[in-house]
Formats: sequence, structure tokens, C-alpha cells
Amino acid sequence: MSDPLIITAVFIGTLLIGVPVFVVLGVTAVVGLWLLDIPGNSLAQSSVVALQPFPLLALPLFILAGSIMERGHTAARLINVAQSMMTSQKGNLGYVTVIACAIFGAISGSGMATTAAVGSVTIPRMIEDGYSPRFASAVAASAGALGAMIPPSNMMIIYGLVASQSIPRLFLAGVIPGLTLALLLMVVVYFLARKEAPRETAPFQWTVFARVVKEGKWALGAPILILGGIYSGVFTPTEAAGVAVLYALFVEAVVYRELKWSQFLGALRFTTLMTGMLILLAPTLTLGHIIALYDMPDLVLGLLTSMGNNPLIFLTIVAVFYIIIGTFMDSLAQIVIFTPVLLPVAISLGIDPIFFGVFTIITAEIGFLTPPVGGNLYVAQRIGNVSLESISLAVVPFFWAYIAGLVIVTLWPELVLFLPDLVFGESR
Repeated sequence: MSDPLIITAVFIGTLLIGVPVFVVLGVTAVVGLWLLDIPGNSLAQSSVVALQPFPLLALPLFILAGSIMERGHTAARLINVAQSMMTSQKGNLGYVTVIACAIFGAISGSGMATTAAVGSVTIPRMIEDGYSPRFASAVAASAGALGAMIPPSNMMIIYGLVASQSIPRLFLAGVIPGLTLALLLMVVVYFLARKEAPRETAPFQWTVFARVVKEGKWALGAPILILGGIYSGVFTPTEAAGVAVLYALFVEAVVYRELKWSQFLGALRFTTLMTGMLILLAPTLTLGHIIALYDMPDLVLGLLTSMGNNPLIFLTIVAVFYIIIGTFMDSLAQIVIFTPVLLPVAISLGIDPIFFGVFTIITAEIGFLTPPVGGNLYVAQRIGNVSLESISLAVVPFFWAYIAGLVIVTLWPELVLFLPDLVFGESR
């Protein structure tokens, strides 16, 4: 058996028997180093290097900013603004959940954090108004996944570091696909609301809208400050994350005066738990070097080109692979493990690396909604007090909305590349 096959067998075998992903990566890297007769201390050196990039600081800071605003009342004020806009629509709370998740995603950068922040407010409101708990939970879980696409996205930061791509370009590339996915989710809500919406609608009132916008102006200012500062060149994404934390603390503790010390400690604990996933980067750098030494991307390219040298065929195979593996592997792990193998193949087929990053993240978003690992399902399930089986069935229509979005983006990559090319110029 050749060395690449041994390494692949070790990786797949340890993964299938339930070994934690971090250990899988470490064991596979050690086996690869042993086969190459490279000293094992290079794993420790690579691990230190992998955790040194300055942009990595943006992840815990964005998560902390979102967590502080979740535990305060920023999310509730965003929801009030969205609700005042949609009062005349049947099923308005479903639309409100999608809109609020899109806005809050521009603060937290995390799908699970967005689901928790918005769902903790909208799910109880929807149940109180007569919506079924499974529908309310499914909408929040599905819309919460937008937090992974709407910039600033934590997964885009990780992809940018792993793929050596511009993070600001990735952020801009996610805007149109993110809004497209939000619209598709609202289309699903429109059709489901015919049966699910329990009450008559109320007319839109400008006075009410103006009042809630005034009350929520500080909450609405967060995404404007963060994204506006990045794209105007005032600060980098990492600096924007630090500004987001300071802004969140100022708004919640000084302006609204609603953040308690216990809530702040809870935000720190949540951030610590979420940031722990970055440990995956440590053995991945070593494994990436091993993959390069064995020319594994060329082996994958040879296998795929035997099926037809067509970018659409390649993207279809990758999408099916990511969606299947997303049922039992965390999205961050998918990006960290498979990008070094698949990105060189994509580039050799003429696929833009920025486009491939957005494509990868959309497929990872689908993983948020597929049991048994779908993180958003568990968050929304606990809030709505429904069974995993019930919410898994309820998200199926929204699952197809993400599939439709993936197809649209794949067929029209200009939707992804238009804004970054417009702002930064063409990179191709």
C-alpha cells in the first residue's frame, strides 16, 4: 500500500470509529511524518505557527461581541425593528426571524450564536402567538445559519487563513449570496405561513416603525460600524472585531444599562467554548504540508478528470461530499481539513478561490441543519422545547432553499465576485 493510501486509511478509519477530530488530525499527521522520516517535533513547531496569524484574533472577538449583545437586549431591539416592518404580512414573525438573523449575523459572525440570540426572542414570541413550536424552531435554526455567510463571517476568516485569501474580499463576496439565501428562506416562510400563521395581520404604521427604529438605533448601528469601518479602510477585520466588542459593551452597559456582571461572565464562557475549536488548526498545518509533499491534490485532480474535466462536475461532487460529511463533522473542521486538498484542484480547473470559499461555506451552512451534528438544530430545539426528530423534519423545506441558493451561486458565480471585483478590482 502506498504512503498516501496509508495516510488516507488512517484518517478515515479513526474518523469512522468516533475518534475526536482534533485527535484524528494529530494521529494522521504523526503517521505522515513517520512515513516521511521527519522528526516528530515539527508537529509542535507547525502547531505554534498555525495559531500565530493575527487575523485569528477576530474570531473570539466577534463571538464575544455577539454574545454580549445576545445577553443584553440588542437582539430584541433588532427584532422589534424587523417586526414593525412586516406587520402587514401573514406569518410576519417568520419573516422577522429571517431578517433579524441576517442583521445579527453581521455582528456575531457565527451561525450558532445568531440562532441563540434571535431564536431566544422570536421562538417564544411565535409560540405565544400560536405558531407551532416545530415551525418556530425550524425557522430560527435555518435563518441562524445565515450568520456563517453574512459578513463578518467566522468561517470566512478561517477559510481566508487556510486558503491564503483576502478576508475583506471574502466578506464582500458573501453579501449577495447571503441576501439571496435570506430571500429564499422568506419564500419558504411565505408558503408555509398559509398554514402556520395563526392570526390576522395588522396594517403597517409609520409612527410605530419610527419609534422602534429610534429605540433600536444603537443596535442598528453595530453592523454599520463594523462593515463600514472595514470597507472604508478605517480598520482591518481584526481591528473591527475589537471595535465591535467595545461598541457592544458601551451600548449594553452604558447606553441601555442592561448588561449584568453574570451575563458578561456568561458571554466570556461561551466565547471560550467556541474559540476552543481553533485548536483544529494546530495539527492541520502539518497535515497540509504532508498532503503537499505527497502531491495529493494532483492525485485527486487525476481521479476527477477521469470523470470529466468540467468545473461543474467537480463542484457537484464537492457539494455532495460536503453535504454528506456535514451530517457528522463540524463545519469548521470541514473547511480546515479539506480546503488544502480541494482548493488546488479547483484553481487548476479555473475556479476562482474566492468563489470556491463562498461555495464551501454555503455547503457548510447546510451542515448546520443536518443531524446528528447540526449545531443550529440543537440550539433551536432547546429553546423551542421540541424533539430532534420533529425539528429535523420541519427544516426540510428550508434545507431545499439552501440547495436552491447553492445551485444559483454555482450557475452564476458573478453573484459572488461582483462586489469584491467592483471594490477591489479583478483578481483573476
